[in-house]
Amino acid sequence: QTISIAKAGITTVLNSRTSVLAAANPPSGRYDDLKTAQDNIDLQTTILSRFDLIFIVKDIRMYDQDKRIASHIIKVHASGAVASKSTDATEGENWLKRYIEYCRVTCQPRLSEKAAEMLQNKYVEIRQKMRQQANETGRPAAIPITVRQLEAIIRLSESLAKMRLAPVATQEHVEEAFRLFNVSTMDAARSGINEHMNLTPEIANEIKQAETQIKRRMGIGSH
Repeated sequence: QTISIAKAGITTVLNSRTSVLAAANPPSGRYDDLKTAQDNIDLQTTILSRFDLIFIVKDIRMYDQDKRIASHIIKVHASGAVASKSTDATEGENWLKRYIEYCRVTCQPRLSEKAAEMLQNKYVEIRQKMRQQANETGRPAAIPITVRQLEAIIRLSESLAKMRLAPVATQEHVEEAFRLFNVSTMDAARSGINEHMNLTPEIANEIKQAETQIKRRMGIGSH
């Protein structure tokens, strides 16, 4: 497959022979809880459907969390000089990289019959829930749940089995894959104004109109 890159005036298409980890900001620069996930993400569904997991990461101002992040960043920079000197010594001792490489080469797990049946039932259940949500809100989900997502969950299940060097992906691996999928892609698909406030499409439209009118009356750069 290929991946398109447009950054710093460089526009090109590169061959993709590995997993892709991508990050992007909302159109307004900050995630707006009064808007739906579709408005905040603002990407084509054809692009979103190609990612196995989609996480919405919000910068919530919390004293304890900010303190932990600041402490971590300071430690990373403080130990940077020491780490750069001992890179050669630690490179041969990086067991995690070697273990991952070993798992990739030697283990190719496949789904068990019970795990495959569980996958099928859970996928149908998720599709029904998303269809019900679309009927209640009057808008399609920001992230469509299609066969691509089913394939993503299968890959996750097999990867979890591969981490344990298990020859078969069992129901336990499928349950963990669905848990990861629920706290990432499904949570992103459900997020938005209708989830938090249980508003009808009419009320949500009124709020959007009021927001537009307020913005028209505010000066540029004001808050």
